[in-house]
Amino acid sequence: MSPLLLIISILLPVAGGFLILPFRFTDSRKMAVYCEIIAVLTTVLVWTALIAVRREPLTVYSFTHGFSITFRADGMGSLFAGMVSLMWPLVLLYAFDYMRESRRQHVFFAFYVMTYGVALGVAFAANMITLYVFYEMLTLVTIPLVTHYGDRESSYAGRKYAAYTIGGASLAFFAVILTTVWGDAGRFVYGGSLGEECVPWLMKTAFLLGFFGFGAKAAVFPLFDWLPTASVAPTPVTALLHAVAVVNTGVFAVTRMTWYVIGPEMLSGTAVQTVCLAASVFSLVFAAVMALREKHFKRRLAFSTMSNLSYMLFGVLLLIPEGLAGGLAHMLFHGIIKMSLFLCAGAFMHMTGNSYVYEVNGAGRRMPVTFVCYTLGGLSLTGIPLFCGFISKWQLLTAGVTAGTTAGYAGTAALIAAAFLCAMYTLTVSARAFFPPAGTDRYAAPGPGGRRAGEAGPLMLAPILIFSVLNVVLGIFPGPVMDFIRRIAEGLI
Repeated sequence: MSPLLLIISILLPVAGGFLILPFRFTDSRKMAVYCEIIAVLTTVLVWTALIAVRREPLTVYSFTHGFSITFRADGMGSLFAGMVSLMWPLVLLYAFDYMRESRRQHVFFAFYVMTYGVALGVAFAANMITLYVFYEMLTLVTIPLVTHYGDRESSYAGRKYAAYTIGGASLAFFAVILTTVWGDAGRFVYGGSLGEECVPWLMKTAFLLGFFGFGAKAAVFPLFDWLPTASVAPTPVTALLHAVAVVNTGVFAVTRMTWYVIGPEMLSGTAVQTVCLAASVFSLVFAAVMALREKHFKRRLAFSTMSNLSYMLFGVLLLIPEGLAGGLAHMLFHGIIKMSLFLCAGAFMHMTGNSYVYEVNGAGRRMPVTFVCYTLGGLSLTGIPLFCGFISKWQLLTAGVTAGTTAGYAGTAALIAAAFLCAMYTLTVSARAFFPPAGTDRYAAPGPGGRRAGEAGPLMLAPILIFSVLNVVLGIFPGPVMDFIRRIAEGLI
Protein backbone atom coordinates (compact mmCIF):
# COMPACT_ATOMS: atom_id res chain seq x y z
CA MET A 1 0.00 0.00 0.00
CA SER A 2 1.26 3.51 -0.82
CA PRO A 3 2.98 5.65 1.86
CA LEU A 4 0.53 8.36 0.77
CA LEU A 5 -1.75 6.93 3.48
CA LEU A 6 0.60 8.46 6.07
CA ILE A 7 -0.06 11.92 4.62
CA ILE A 8 -3.82 11.38 4.64
CA SER A 9 -3.77 10.29 8.29
CA ILE A 10 -1.97 13.53 9.18
CA LEU A 11 -4.12 15.84 7.05
CA LEU A 12 -7.52 14.42 8.02
CA PRO A 13 -7.55 15.61 11.66
CA VAL A 14 -5.74 18.85 10.81
CA ALA A 15 -8.30 19.75 8.14
CA GLY A 16 -11.21 18.29 10.10
CA GLY A 17 -10.33 20.33 13.19
CA PHE A 18 -9.76 23.50 11.20
CA LEU A 19 -13.22 23.28 9.64
CA ILE A 20 -14.85 23.48 13.07
CA LEU A 21 -13.72 27.10 13.46
CA PRO A 22 -15.74 28.69 10.59
CA PHE A 23 -18.78 26.42 10.90
CA ARG A 24 -19.24 26.81 14.68
CA PHE A 25 -21.50 23.90 15.55
CA THR A 26 -24.55 25.19 17.43
CA ASP A 27 -25.38 21.68 18.64
CA SER A 28 -22.61 20.36 20.91
CA ARG A 29 -23.76 16.77 20.37
CA LYS A 30 -23.32 17.04 16.62
CA MET A 31 -19.88 18.54 17.15
CA ALA A 32 -18.97 15.68 19.49
CA VAL A 33 -20.08 13.09 16.93
CA TYR A 34 -18.17 14.90 14.18
CA CYS A 35 -14.96 15.07 16.25
CA GLU A 36 -15.17 11.43 17.31
CA ILE A 37 -15.74 10.30 13.71
CA ILE A 38 -12.64 12.25 12.62
CA ALA A 39 -10.58 10.74 15.46
CA VAL A 40 -11.74 7.16 14.85
CA LEU A 41 -11.23 7.41 11.08
CA THR A 42 -7.73 8.77 11.68
CA THR A 43 -6.96 5.90 14.03
CA VAL A 44 -8.17 3.39 11.43
CA LEU A 45 -5.97 5.06 8.80
CA VAL A 46 -2.96 5.04 11.11
CA TRP A 47 -3.26 1.35 11.94
CA THR A 48 -3.89 0.48 8.30
CA ALA A 49 -0.71 2.38 7.44
CA LEU A 50 1.28 0.68 10.21
CA ILE A 51 0.21 -2.77 9.07
CA ALA A 52 0.09 -2.43 5.29
CA VAL A 53 2.21 0.52 4.12
CA ARG A 54 5.68 -0.17 2.73
CA ARG A 55 8.40 1.18 5.02
CA GLU A 56 9.87 3.54 2.46
CA PRO A 57 10.12 7.34 2.61
CA LEU A 58 7.71 9.66 0.82
CA THR A 59 8.99 13.17 0.06
CA VAL A 60 6.27 15.81 -0.15
CA TYR A 61 8.46 18.83 -0.76
CA SER A 62 12.19 19.28 -1.31
CA PHE A 63 14.27 22.44 -1.34
CA THR A 64 17.92 23.48 -1.16
CA HIS A 65 20.79 21.27 0.07
CA GLY A 66 18.64 18.24 0.82
CA PHE A 67 16.21 20.03 3.11
CA SER A 68 12.91 18.23 2.59
CA ILE A 69 9.57 17.33 4.13
CA THR A 70 9.61 13.53 4.13
CA PHE A 71 7.55 10.90 5.93
CA ARG A 72 8.17 7.26 6.79
CA ALA A 73 6.71 4.71 9.20
CA ASP A 74 9.76 3.03 10.72
CA GLY A 75 9.72 1.08 13.98
CA MET A 76 10.12 3.99 16.38
CA GLY A 77 7.67 6.19 14.50
CA SER A 78 5.17 3.33 14.44
CA LEU A 79 5.42 2.92 18.22
CA PHE A 80 4.73 6.61 18.85
CA ALA A 81 1.97 6.84 16.23
CA GLY A 82 0.30 3.69 17.56
CA MET A 83 0.33 5.05 21.10
CA VAL A 84 -1.11 8.43 20.06
CA SER A 85 -3.78 6.90 17.82
CA LEU A 86 -5.11 4.58 20.53
CA MET A 87 -5.32 7.28 23.19
CA TRP A 88 -6.81 10.20 21.25
CA PRO A 89 -10.33 8.86 20.55
CA LEU A 90 -10.66 7.71 24.17
CA VAL A 91 -9.67 11.05 25.67
CA LEU A 92 -12.03 12.81 23.26
CA LEU A 93 -14.90 10.88 24.84
CA TYR A 94 -13.77 12.12 28.24
CA ALA A 95 -13.47 15.68 26.91
CA PHE A 96 -17.06 15.78 25.60
CA ASP A 97 -18.44 15.32 29.11
CA TYR A 98 -15.75 17.35 30.87
CA MET A 99 -16.17 20.39 28.58
CA ARG A 100 -19.97 20.22 28.32
CA GLU A 101 -20.54 23.45 30.25
CA SER A 102 -17.47 25.27 28.97
CA ARG A 103 -17.69 28.29 26.70
CA ARG A 104 -16.01 28.39 23.25
CA GLN A 105 -16.25 24.65 22.86
CA HIS A 106 -15.84 24.90 19.10
CA VAL A 107 -12.42 26.55 19.54
CA PHE A 108 -11.33 23.94 22.07
CA PHE A 109 -12.30 20.94 19.97
CA ALA A 110 -10.96 22.48 16.77
CA PHE A 111 -7.44 22.73 18.18
CA TYR A 112 -7.81 19.48 20.10
CA VAL A 113 -8.51 17.54 16.90
CA MET A 114 -5.82 19.42 14.94
CA THR A 115 -3.26 18.49 17.59
CA TYR A 116 -3.88 14.81 16.79
CA GLY A 117 -2.73 15.28 13.19
CA VAL A 118 0.30 17.36 14.14
CA ALA A 119 1.42 14.74 16.68
CA LEU A 120 1.21 12.13 13.93
CA GLY A 121 3.39 14.39 11.77
CA VAL A 122 6.07 14.21 14.47
CA ALA A 123 5.74 10.41 14.62
CA PHE A 124 6.00 9.84 10.86
CA ALA A 125 8.78 12.40 10.22
CA ALA A 126 11.64 10.78 8.29
CA ASN A 127 14.29 13.46 8.86
CA MET A 128 15.23 16.25 11.25
CA ILE A 129 13.70 19.08 9.22
CA THR A 130 10.29 17.39 9.05
CA LEU A 131 10.44 16.55 12.75
CA TYR A 132 11.35 20.14 13.61
CA VAL A 133 8.53 21.63 11.52
CA PHE A 134 5.86 19.51 13.19
CA TYR A 135 7.52 19.89 16.59
CA GLU A 136 7.04 23.66 16.31
CA MET A 137 3.52 23.29 14.91
CA LEU A 138 2.64 21.20 17.96
CA THR A 139 3.56 24.10 20.21
CA LEU A 140 1.44 26.54 18.20
CA VAL A 141 -1.71 24.40 18.08
CA THR A 142 -1.57 23.59 21.81
CA ILE A 143 -1.15 27.17 23.05
CA PRO A 144 -4.92 27.90 22.56
CA LEU A 145 -5.67 24.73 24.56
CA VAL A 146 -3.49 25.80 27.48
CA THR A 147 -5.07 29.28 27.48
CA HIS A 148 -8.63 28.03 26.86
CA TYR A 149 -10.23 29.41 30.02
CA GLY A 150 -9.05 32.92 29.11
CA ASP A 151 -8.38 34.11 32.67
CA ARG A 152 -5.17 35.68 33.92
CA GLU A 153 -3.76 32.38 35.22
CA SER A 154 -4.38 30.60 31.92
CA SER A 155 -2.90 33.45 29.89
CA TYR A 156 0.21 33.45 32.07
CA ALA A 157 0.53 29.66 31.68
CA GLY A 158 0.23 30.00 27.91
CA ARG A 159 2.92 32.68 27.72
CA LYS A 160 5.30 30.65 29.87
CA TYR A 161 4.61 27.49 27.87
CA ALA A 162 5.30 29.32 24.60
CA ALA A 163 8.47 30.97 25.92
CA TYR A 164 9.98 27.73 27.18
CA THR A 165 9.07 25.49 24.27
CA ILE A 166 9.74 27.96 21.44
CA GLY A 167 12.92 29.11 23.17
CA GLY A 168 14.00 25.49 23.52
CA ALA A 169 13.30 24.85 19.86
CA SER A 170 15.54 27.81 19.01
CA LEU A 171 18.40 26.09 20.85
CA ALA A 172 17.69 22.86 18.99
CA PHE A 173 17.67 24.62 15.61
CA PHE A 174 21.48 24.64 15.53
CA ALA A 175 21.51 20.85 15.85
CA VAL A 176 18.81 20.48 13.20
CA ILE A 177 20.78 22.52 10.65
CA LEU A 178 24.12 20.80 11.25
CA THR A 179 22.64 17.30 11.22
CA THR A 180 20.83 18.11 7.99
CA VAL A 181 23.95 19.49 6.29
CA TRP A 182 26.32 16.80 7.59
CA GLY A 183 23.96 13.88 8.08
CA ASP A 184 22.51 12.69 4.77
CA ALA A 185 19.88 15.47 4.84
CA GLY A 186 19.13 14.62 8.48
CA ARG A 187 17.66 11.26 7.44
CA PHE A 188 16.85 8.89 10.30
CA VAL A 189 19.06 5.81 10.14
CA TYR A 190 19.52 3.53 13.16
CA GLY A 191 23.05 4.05 14.48
CA GLY A 192 23.44 7.50 12.92
CA SER A 193 23.60 9.10 9.49
CA LEU A 194 26.45 11.62 9.83
CA GLY A 195 28.93 11.87 6.99
CA GLU A 196 32.72 11.88 7.25
CA GLU A 197 32.86 15.62 6.62
CA CYS A 198 31.30 16.50 9.98
CA VAL A 199 33.43 18.20 12.65
CA PRO A 200 33.11 16.00 15.78
CA TRP A 201 33.56 18.70 18.44
CA LEU A 202 31.05 20.98 16.72
CA MET A 203 28.58 18.13 16.33
CA LYS A 204 28.85 17.29 20.04
CA THR A 205 28.22 20.93 20.90
CA ALA A 206 25.18 20.88 18.63
CA PHE A 207 23.96 17.74 20.37
CA LEU A 208 24.24 19.41 23.77
CA LEU A 209 22.16 22.35 22.54
CA GLY A 210 19.70 19.97 20.91
CA PHE A 211 19.36 17.93 24.09
CA PHE A 212 18.40 20.91 26.23
CA GLY A 213 16.43 22.53 23.39
CA PHE A 214 14.24 19.52 22.67
CA GLY A 215 14.46 18.65 26.36
CA ALA A 216 12.48 21.78 27.21
CA LYS A 217 9.34 19.94 26.15
CA ALA A 218 10.50 16.97 28.23
CA ALA A 219 10.86 19.36 31.21
CA VAL A 220 14.57 18.71 31.81
CA PHE A 221 15.99 20.81 34.64
CA PRO A 222 16.22 23.81 34.54
CA LEU A 223 13.68 24.14 31.69
CA PHE A 224 10.78 22.55 33.56
CA ASP A 225 8.74 25.34 35.10
CA TRP A 226 6.20 25.55 32.27
CA LEU A 227 4.94 22.01 32.95
CA PRO A 228 3.31 22.42 36.39
CA THR A 229 2.10 25.89 35.41
CA ALA A 230 0.31 24.46 32.36
CA SER A 231 -1.81 22.25 34.61
CA VAL A 232 -4.34 25.12 34.79
CA ALA A 233 -5.57 23.93 31.38
CA PRO A 234 -8.64 21.68 31.17
CA THR A 235 -7.87 18.10 32.25
CA PRO A 236 -8.30 16.59 28.74
CA VAL A 237 -5.52 18.97 27.67
CA THR A 238 -3.20 18.30 30.60
CA ALA A 239 -3.70 14.55 30.17
CA LEU A 240 -2.45 14.68 26.58
CA LEU A 241 0.15 17.38 27.24
CA HIS A 242 1.59 15.59 30.27
CA ALA A 243 1.19 12.00 29.12
CA VAL A 244 1.48 11.83 25.34
CA ALA A 245 1.49 14.64 22.81
CA VAL A 246 3.81 17.40 23.96
CA VAL A 247 6.14 15.99 26.59
CA ASN A 248 6.81 12.75 24.76
CA THR A 249 7.73 14.64 21.59
CA GLY A 250 10.63 16.08 23.55
CA VAL A 251 11.86 12.58 24.44
CA PHE A 252 11.08 11.39 20.91
CA ALA A 253 13.12 14.19 19.32
CA VAL A 254 16.10 13.60 21.63
CA THR A 255 15.97 9.88 20.84
CA ARG A 256 15.85 10.50 17.10
CA MET A 257 18.79 12.89 17.29
CA THR A 258 20.81 10.56 19.55
CA TRP A 259 20.24 7.17 17.93
CA TYR A 260 19.16 7.95 14.37
CA VAL A 261 21.28 10.95 13.30
CA ILE A 262 24.37 11.59 15.43
CA GLY A 263 24.69 8.00 16.61
CA PRO A 264 25.77 6.44 19.93
CA GLU A 265 29.28 5.74 18.63
CA MET A 266 30.18 9.44 18.45
CA LEU A 267 28.65 10.23 21.86
CA SER A 268 29.53 7.21 23.97
CA GLY A 269 32.01 7.94 26.76
CA THR A 270 32.20 11.67 26.02
CA ALA A 271 31.75 14.60 28.39
CA VAL A 272 28.59 15.49 26.48
CA GLN A 273 27.02 12.14 27.34
CA THR A 274 28.00 12.61 31.00
CA VAL A 275 26.48 16.10 31.17
CA CYS A 276 23.20 14.98 29.61
CA LEU A 277 22.98 11.89 31.82
CA ALA A 278 23.68 14.00 34.90
CA ALA A 279 20.91 16.43 33.93
CA SER A 280 18.48 13.54 33.44
CA VAL A 281 19.36 11.84 36.75
CA PHE A 282 19.14 15.10 38.69
CA SER A 283 15.82 15.96 37.02
CA LEU A 284 14.17 12.66 37.90
CA VAL A 285 15.06 12.94 41.61
CA PHE A 286 14.40 16.68 41.86
CA ALA A 287 10.96 16.32 40.28
CA ALA A 288 10.03 13.43 42.57
CA VAL A 289 10.89 15.58 45.61
CA MET A 290 8.87 18.48 44.20
CA ALA A 291 5.90 16.17 43.56
CA LEU A 292 5.99 15.04 47.19
CA ARG A 293 5.94 18.68 48.35
CA GLU A 294 3.19 19.79 45.96
CA LYS A 295 -0.35 20.07 47.41
CA HIS A 296 -2.26 20.78 44.19
CA PHE A 297 -3.52 17.49 42.72
CA LYS A 298 -2.71 18.07 39.04
CA ARG A 299 0.53 19.94 39.69
CA ARG A 300 1.70 16.98 41.77
CA LEU A 301 1.08 14.72 38.78
CA ALA A 302 2.84 17.24 36.52
CA PHE A 303 6.03 17.03 38.60
CA SER A 304 5.65 13.25 38.49
CA THR A 305 5.60 13.50 34.70
CA MET A 306 8.82 15.51 34.75
CA SER A 307 10.46 12.78 36.82
CA ASN A 308 9.31 9.97 34.55
CA LEU A 309 10.33 11.77 31.37
CA SER A 310 13.86 11.84 32.74
CA TYR A 311 13.62 8.08 33.36
CA MET A 312 13.16 7.77 29.60
CA LEU A 313 16.01 10.13 28.77
CA PHE A 314 18.30 8.25 31.16
CA GLY A 315 17.63 5.01 29.28
CA VAL A 316 18.11 6.61 25.87
CA LEU A 317 21.38 8.31 26.89
CA LEU A 318 22.98 5.15 28.25
CA LEU A 319 23.65 4.54 24.54
CA ILE A 320 23.11 0.79 24.73
CA PRO A 321 20.16 -1.09 23.15
CA GLU A 322 18.93 -2.23 26.57
CA GLY A 323 18.65 1.38 27.70
CA LEU A 324 16.86 2.44 24.52
CA ALA A 325 14.40 -0.42 24.97
CA GLY A 326 13.75 0.70 28.55
CA GLY A 327 13.26 4.32 27.52
CA LEU A 328 10.82 3.44 24.74
CA ALA A 329 8.92 0.98 26.94
CA HIS A 330 8.56 3.62 29.64
CA MET A 331 7.38 6.17 27.06
CA LEU A 332 4.51 3.82 26.18
CA PHE A 333 3.68 2.49 29.64
CA HIS A 334 4.04 5.82 31.43
CA GLY A 335 1.65 7.32 28.86
CA ILE A 336 -0.98 4.72 29.75
CA ILE A 337 -0.45 5.11 33.50
CA LYS A 338 -0.31 8.88 33.58
CA MET A 339 -3.34 9.17 31.30
CA SER A 340 -5.30 7.16 33.85
CA LEU A 341 -4.01 9.22 36.79
CA PHE A 342 -4.75 12.58 35.17
CA LEU A 343 -8.23 11.50 34.09
CA CYS A 344 -8.97 10.30 37.63
CA ALA A 345 -7.71 13.58 39.10
CA GLY A 346 -9.79 15.52 36.57
CA ALA A 347 -12.91 13.51 37.40
CA PHE A 348 -12.45 14.27 41.10
CA MET A 349 -11.91 17.98 40.45
CA HIS A 350 -14.81 18.14 38.01
CA MET A 351 -17.29 16.41 40.31
CA THR A 352 -16.32 18.08 43.59
CA GLY A 353 -14.96 21.48 42.59
CA ASN A 354 -11.87 20.80 44.72
CA SER A 355 -8.26 20.83 43.52
CA TYR A 356 -5.92 20.03 46.41
CA VAL A 357 -4.66 16.76 47.83
CA TYR A 358 -5.93 17.47 51.35
CA GLU A 359 -9.41 17.92 49.85
CA VAL A 360 -9.43 14.28 48.70
CA ASN A 361 -10.09 13.03 52.27
CA GLY A 362 -12.97 10.54 52.07
CA ALA A 363 -13.66 11.02 48.35
CA GLY A 364 -13.04 7.32 47.67
CA ARG A 365 -16.30 6.48 49.42
CA ARG A 366 -18.26 8.60 46.96
CA MET A 367 -16.09 7.85 43.91
CA PRO A 368 -14.87 4.28 44.47
CA VAL A 369 -14.33 3.38 40.79
CA THR A 370 -12.32 6.53 40.14
CA PHE A 371 -10.04 6.08 43.13
CA VAL A 372 -9.59 2.33 42.67
CA CYS A 373 -8.38 3.09 39.14
CA TYR A 374 -6.19 5.87 40.51
CA THR A 375 -4.67 3.45 43.04
CA LEU A 376 -3.91 0.91 40.30
CA GLY A 377 -2.13 3.66 38.38
CA GLY A 378 -0.20 4.71 41.49
CA LEU A 379 0.95 1.15 42.14
CA SER A 380 2.07 0.83 38.53
CA LEU A 381 3.92 4.15 38.51
CA THR A 382 5.74 3.11 41.67
CA GLY A 383 6.96 -0.03 39.93
CA ILE A 384 4.97 -2.76 41.68
CA PRO A 385 4.97 -6.13 39.81
CA LEU A 386 1.89 -7.19 37.81
CA PHE A 387 1.51 -3.65 36.44
CA CYS A 388 3.07 -2.27 33.27
CA GLY A 389 5.14 0.34 35.12
CA PHE A 390 7.17 -2.46 36.69
CA ILE A 391 8.12 -3.82 33.26
CA SER A 392 9.65 -0.60 31.95
CA LYS A 393 11.27 0.40 35.25
CA TRP A 394 12.87 -3.01 35.62
CA GLN A 395 14.19 -2.73 32.07
CA LEU A 396 15.72 0.65 32.93
CA LEU A 397 17.27 -0.62 36.16
CA THR A 398 18.89 -3.58 34.47
CA ALA A 399 20.11 -1.34 31.64
CA GLY A 400 21.79 0.98 34.14
CA VAL A 401 23.65 -1.98 35.64
CA THR A 402 24.44 -3.45 32.22
CA ALA A 403 26.03 -0.17 31.10
CA GLY A 404 28.65 -0.71 33.82
CA THR A 405 29.50 2.99 34.08
CA THR A 406 29.50 5.39 37.01
CA ALA A 407 26.60 7.28 35.44
CA GLY A 408 24.72 4.02 34.92
CA TYR A 409 25.10 2.99 38.56
CA ALA A 410 24.24 6.48 39.81
CA GLY A 411 21.15 6.53 37.63
CA THR A 412 20.08 3.12 38.89
CA ALA A 413 20.33 4.34 42.49
CA ALA A 414 18.39 7.48 41.56
CA LEU A 415 15.64 5.40 39.94
CA ILE A 416 15.22 3.38 43.14
CA ALA A 417 15.10 6.52 45.29
CA ALA A 418 12.57 8.15 42.94
CA ALA A 419 10.41 5.00 43.09
CA PHE A 420 10.15 5.31 46.89
CA LEU A 421 9.23 8.97 46.56
CA CYS A 422 6.69 8.03 43.87
CA ALA A 423 4.97 5.63 46.27
CA MET A 424 4.69 8.44 48.80
CA TYR A 425 3.29 11.10 46.49
CA THR A 426 0.80 8.84 44.67
CA LEU A 427 -0.41 6.33 47.24
CA THR A 428 -0.87 8.85 50.06
CA VAL A 429 -3.67 10.27 47.89
CA SER A 430 -5.32 6.84 47.81
CA ALA A 431 -4.92 6.52 51.57
CA ARG A 432 -6.62 9.89 52.05
CA ALA A 433 -9.43 8.93 49.69
CA PHE A 434 -10.30 5.62 51.37
CA PHE A 435 -8.97 6.03 54.93
CA PRO A 436 -9.22 9.70 55.93
CA PRO A 437 -8.05 10.68 59.42
CA ALA A 438 -10.85 10.91 61.96
CA GLY A 439 -12.87 14.06 61.56
CA THR A 440 -11.45 14.96 58.13
CA ASP A 441 -13.90 13.14 55.83
CA ARG A 442 -15.10 15.99 53.63
CA TYR A 443 -17.68 13.77 51.92
CA ALA A 444 -19.31 12.05 54.90
CA ALA A 445 -22.45 14.14 54.35
CA PRO A 446 -23.66 16.64 51.72
CA GLY A 447 -22.10 20.03 52.20
CA PRO A 448 -20.14 22.80 50.48
CA GLY A 449 -17.10 20.57 49.95
CA GLY A 450 -18.89 17.42 48.83
CA ARG A 451 -22.30 18.44 47.54
CA ARG A 452 -21.61 17.16 44.01
CA ALA A 453 -19.33 14.29 45.03
CA GLY A 454 -20.12 11.13 43.09
CA GLU A 455 -18.84 9.15 40.14
CA ALA A 456 -18.45 11.00 36.87
CA GLY A 457 -20.61 10.10 33.88
CA PRO A 458 -19.99 7.10 31.62
CA LEU A 459 -18.14 9.12 28.97
CA MET A 460 -15.55 10.08 31.58
CA LEU A 461 -15.43 6.74 33.38
CA ALA A 462 -15.06 4.59 30.26
CA PRO A 463 -11.58 5.90 29.26
CA ILE A 464 -10.42 5.68 32.89
CA LEU A 465 -11.47 2.01 33.03
CA ILE A 466 -9.90 1.19 29.66
CA PHE A 467 -6.53 2.69 30.60
CA SER A 468 -6.67 0.87 33.94
CA VAL A 469 -7.32 -2.44 32.19
CA LEU A 470 -4.41 -1.79 29.80
CA ASN A 471 -2.21 -1.02 32.80
CA VAL A 472 -2.91 -4.46 34.27
CA VAL A 473 -3.00 -6.48 31.03
CA LEU A 474 0.32 -5.10 29.78
CA GLY A 475 1.83 -5.74 33.19
CA ILE A 476 0.82 -9.41 33.14
CA PHE A 477 1.31 -10.06 29.41
CA PRO A 478 4.05 -7.64 28.25
CA GLY A 479 5.73 -10.14 25.91
CA PRO A 480 4.50 -9.07 22.43
CA VAL A 481 4.89 -5.36 23.13
CA MET A 482 8.34 -5.74 24.68
CA ASP A 483 9.48 -7.97 21.81
CA PHE A 484 8.44 -5.23 19.37
CA ILE A 485 10.24 -2.57 21.41
CA ARG A 486 13.42 -4.66 21.68
CA ARG A 487 13.45 -5.09 17.92
CA ILE A 488 13.26 -1.31 17.54
CA ALA A 489 16.07 -0.85 20.08
CA GLU A 490 18.28 -3.30 18.17
CA GLY A 491 17.64 -1.59 14.85
CA LEU A 492 15.75 -4.53 13.34
CA ILE A 493 12.67 -2.51 12.36
